[in-house]
Amino acid sequence: MDIYGLQISQGAVQAILVMVVTIAVTVAVRFALLRALARDEPPRYQVRQLARMVSVSLVVIGLLVALQLSDLDIRPLLGAVGIGGIAVAIAAQDILQNLLAGFLIQLRRPFRAGEQIKSDDFEGTVTDIDLRAVHMRTYDGLDVVIPSADVLRSPIVNNTRTAQRRTTLTVGVDYRTDLRLAQQVLVAACKSIEGVSTLPTPEALVEEFADSSINFALRYWHKSDVATLWRVRSAVAIAVKDALDTAGITIPFPQRVLWDGKDE
Repeated sequence: MDIYGLQISQGAVQAILVMVVTIAVTVAVRFALLRALARDEPPRYQVRQLARMVSVSLVVIGLLVALQLSDLDIRPLLGAVGIGGIAVAIAAQDILQNLLAGFLIQLRRPFRAGEQIKSDDFEGTVTDIDLRAVHMRTYDGLDVVIPSADVLRSPIVNNTRTAQRRTTLTVGVDYRTDLRLAQQVLVAACKSIEGVSTLPTPEALVEEFADSSINFALRYWHKSDVATLWRVRSAVAIAVKDALDTAGITIPFPQRVLWDGKDE
């Protein structure tokens, strides 16, 4: 092909076109990644790093294709790159796993910074999410860094994604107790506590006939954060004890009946 007196081969033209298309695609993919991973906040350092890594990868692939189309023998280069890539992948397997897991967490958003989650044996408030790890502050005030792969591998409980959660408090009463009266007393005491939701309404259900008591499952709903859970549960327990005392209903101690084998 003759352009302005210059002889340019068809392969060279194709190589140039490939590089132009590669650059355009790279810009589009980078923009899409920045929007997808940071749609509700400014792009952070980790997001920009990921977009940069993807952009460089696309440019390298486009360059290799362009070199191939330009009739240059790139087989030695591909062999070196392939061997080097395998060696790096084996050496950095854990790092690559965490990077991929971090990318999936950023993409799927099972939780966000500021939400309270439980993952494996750790529970607390998420303070940051990067491409390698999830940073959490436990309710005891400790800072924990959990590798992203471990988080993605374990069940994730998000305590603040829903508005309400239910708590069950087990209350035992004496076997001589009028169960219907005890049920009314428990529900009324629970409803009197600030923070207990009216819908769904609290309920007290007979759970089991235990060794020393008949146990009720007192179930009520409240806001889903852990601070509310502890505060409301303590208040409900105190109110239940006061209400049972007022009604003359006993919460029994553990008891054992000894029998010597003789009839009375």
